Amino acid sequence: MKKKLIALAVFLIAVTLYLMFYHHKQTFTVVPAQADVVILLDVKKIKRQYISSLLSHPSEWFGSKNKSKKTVSIEESGVKIPDFLQIFHLRNSGFSDWYSIFEIKDKQKLITFLKQEKFTDRGNNVFRKDQIFVKIERDNFILGTSDRDFKSIDCRLLPSSKINILDADELITHGIGSILIQSEKGSQNLSVTVNDDDIEIKNNIYFNPPTSLISKLLNTKSFFEAELNAQNINNLDFIFNRKSLDSSKINHLKAVADLEQVSDTMVTYGYDDDFNEVEKKTIQKIIQPNYIIGLQSSDSPKTEEYFRNKKWINVQNQFTAIPFQPNIIQKTSGGFEIKSTRKKMQAAQKLNENYVIIRNNKLMVSSLKTLNSRERKILLTLDYLFYTNRDQDYYLQLKFKKDKLPLILRW
Repeated sequence: MKKKLIALAVFLIAVTLYLMFYHHKQTFTVVPAQADVVILLDVKKIKRQYISSLLSHPSEWFGSKNKSKKTVSIEESGVKIPDFLQIFHLRNSGFSDWYSIFEIKDKQKLITFLKQEKFTDRGNNVFRKDQIFVKIERDNFILGTSDRDFKSIDCRLLPSSKINILDADELITHGIGSILIQSEKGSQNLSVTVNDDDIEIKNNIYFNPPTSLISKLLNTKSFFEAELNAQNINNLDFIFNRKSLDSSKINHLKAVADLEQVSDTMVTYGYDDDFNEVEKKTIQKIIQPNYIIGLQSSDSPKTEEYFRNKKWINVQNQFTAIPFQPNIIQKTSGGFEIKSTRKKMQAAQKLNENYVIIRNNKLMVSSLKTLNSRERKILLTLDYLFYTNRDQDYYLQLKFKKDKLPLILRW
């Protein structure tokens, strides 16, 4: 009898663990048809990786001593957490506009949670805190970094012709998630893997990062460095909605940049007690990049014509498509060179690779005024961002600084 009870207990524990960490109630997820990028995260896989990491770090078993007992987690906020979390971007919307949709279990709990987290009520069931926007629409909770597309993205209210139904279980074949990129040229499915000190995103799970190239780039002191061929330059059309860079005839880009804090004098005018105009000078510290960008073209006259049609070259011969002034654009053998004029920069060596590397810099973090203290702290732990492409293989790495805890337990 005792053996049967033990066997039953083991069976019930096994079933419970399976339901908690493996079983998906629903693998299909709905997104608007105009979504061009969809991020899918397997919540069950994330839980399994978290528990596995937690078991191997006993110091974290009892949680943080500094954590407030009054803190209410998102699971207790009246929102239903799906097995597959979706985050999407809409075609032709802003680069930083991202959204997600959740089902509401308890609307009153959700409103209480939003008030507790200091969201302000903007009317029409829209709430805001910093750069996070929320809309309550019937039984759905729409979360976004903008409210510009709230009226058009509630999938449960859209006709079937305006939605896509995705099988998340089929898309997530490796790692904890997947990024589906859809364009007129086709689609790419990238895997998302969280390791101890980095996050890897790639479309070929067998593609390993070029460690020798990364080591070579890390030996330089540049904040930003990039080298891209025509294929990767044209990919910028999709990312930044330019849609016409392919007609610019640019087939190679090489860029390097550093950051520097400089003093800027701002002049304002007021009046003294006798109503005489008085000039006031205020000195403020600002962050400015020093950079040099080399562009190779298959047809330089056509490229120059393209720039002038776009009004990217002004009468001072400045390249205005770059918001950081002053700079100057000059013709070179087979192309153009754009460089900041405040401080001379040395052009980077051509490596005949496709890559972008952005190294963490305290000046950059301090210039991001919209970040709260927690976001700023997380960003400071980032070491560098690295992207490379070889043929049809794409790879992106977010490398974080070494820590005693694996990445999934740090925040």
